[in-house]
Amino acid sequence: MPSVFLHDWNLSPAEAIALQKRLAGRVEREDRLGEVRHIAGVDIGFEQGGTITRAAVVVLAWPPRGPGVFDVVEEVVHREPTRMPYIPGLLSFREVPAALAAFERLGVMPDLVMVDGQGIAHPRRLGVASHLGLWLDLPTIGVAKSRLCGRHGEPGPARGDWTPLTDGPDDEVIGAVLRSRVGVKPLFVSPGHRVSLATALRWVVGCLGRTKLPEPTRLADRLASRRGQAANFI
Repeated sequence: MPSVFLHDWNLSPAEAIALQKRLAGRVEREDRLGEVRHIAGVDIGFEQGGTITRAAVVVLAWPPRGPGVFDVVEEVVHREPTRMPYIPGLLSFREVPAALAAFERLGVMPDLVMVDGQGIAHPRRLGVASHLGLWLDLPTIGVAKSRLCGRHGEPGPARGDWTPLTDGPDDEVIGAVLRSRVGVKPLFVSPGHRVSLATALRWVVGCLGRTKLPEPTRLADRLASRRGQAANFI
């Protein structure tokens, strides 16, 4: 699938930080979704001591056949040399290039993308889900397992309970801390691009199955961890 060219990737940390601040102003925090027929889950990780970036993308049909039961339409794993060393706050510059290459290999264009990572819940409001959403010009949602920044209380004990994640002197709401399963640590959900927080929460809850993670990112993580696969791997 085609993407929007935003910038070169060969940047110094100072240049990347300045670029994040500019791109954050282009992130749309209101809903701009059409009909959703396919949802993609994205998981990005590293191999061989961080020298190789691995992006796994799973495309699922919407609606599911039952609660948490999705049909997999397509899946791709792409590996390439890591372009930037680990620098706190600049993770998207390590992760997004491999994700874009994986999306280019898809035959089915998703209408909504869930990313294992932050959206606007980022010190400069440009986490990996927001950065990827700008490149793809698609609605994206960040679903992270841990907090990068901000303050929050404890969500209620029931599945679907949540509390706002806020940051800055004005307590800007940058996401939600969601109880996705009774008795487990919450998830950190934030809008990526072209999605409001309320809509992001609705989709994440709607994609929950029997585990803590929503099925799109859970299945992407499972695909990334799978061994002995040959098809669609490079």
